[in-house]
Amino acid sequence: MIISVPKEVKDNEFRVGIVSGGVEELVLAGHKVLIEKGAGSGSGISDKDFKDAGAEIVGQKKELFRRAGLILKVKEPQASEYRFIRPGQILFCYFHFAASQKLTQAIIKTKSVAIAYETIRLTSGEHPLLTPMSEVAGKMAIQEGAKYLERSMGGKGILLGGVAGVRPAKVVVIGAGVVGFNAAKIASGIGAKVSVLDINPSRLRYLDDVLPKNVTTLVSNRRVIREEVREADLLVGAVYVEGAKAPRLVTKDMVAQMKPGSVVVDVSIDQGGCIETARPTTHSRPIYIWKGVVHYCVTNIPGAVGMTSTYALTNSTLPFVLEIAKPGYKEAVRRNPAIAHGLNIDRGILIHPAVKAAFQK
Repeated sequence: MIISVPKEVKDNEFRVGIVSGGVEELVLAGHKVLIEKGAGSGSGISDKDFKDAGAEIVGQKKELFRRAGLILKVKEPQASEYRFIRPGQILFCYFHFAASQKLTQAIIKTKSVAIAYETIRLTSGEHPLLTPMSEVAGKMAIQEGAKYLERSMGGKGILLGGVAGVRPAKVVVIGAGVVGFNAAKIASGIGAKVSVLDINPSRLRYLDDVLPKNVTTLVSNRRVIREEVREADLLVGAVYVEGAKAPRLVTKDMVAQMKPGSVVVDVSIDQGGCIETARPTTHSRPIYIWKGVVHYCVTNIPGAVGMTSTYALTNSTLPFVLEIAKPGYKEAVRRNPAIAHGLNIDRGILIHPAVKAAFQK
């Protein structure tokens, strides 16, 4: 199969869909790999690296798409790329369809095959292609939150970990999955006072065992969320429901009760956001202020650290690329339930039940 890897065009997206070692594996498996010129530059991978691994470097995106049976990307196709997508062509990347009816309709119209990284699910319940980027996003949520708590960035002027004689910041994390765990791990490691909220007591018991004692775990309900959000210096939204829009757990009224200069980082924004005041932002314009509260809601947070993110992601995606490309997507879906869960749109037909439900409400 011809596998094409375009250069990402989303705002400040520095990741790329494959590394040179992955190209070598695909070529050895009998596939032809086309890489758009400059696609790996943001991740520290040169055209020469790709070429030495056996890829063909292509100068025009139109040609790259025209020749491909499978398009391997990181983020969802952007509007400028829709016209290049052919019927029956396989698209393998993050989509987060439930957050955008416009994107969903555009991909349906192309009659292509959309297999989404974020809904591939193992029998264990793990989302293996979501996990590595959730690790990055969880850690970066604290990194970015700490930055925007600085007074010069619009925040309160608080150091997350405090110093001797001065209390640390209070960090509230809603969601105890991979994003929430990593956010709590970094925040507690810095020395902040951390609360993690979730509806799963078993998951909270696990976090209580492995995280330090400056982390408090709380079973989430409306009252608990309201009380914790009011006291938060940094609020991290870390809720994920496979294929579906994130539930709006934090209301406008709750955010309005936060102190001026507090910071909201909604990592769930890829799925529509779990905080009612959140709206998508970009790395070029990462924040806005609502009633004195700084909001950071970038939809591709890991894209800022392209080198780390690309290698972490492609460690997980490559086995699935090999499995989809060799027999074709229909056989891959039949053989592997994880890939079947990843199939969102099949030649213009919306397949994934959670995505369908998101647009039937």
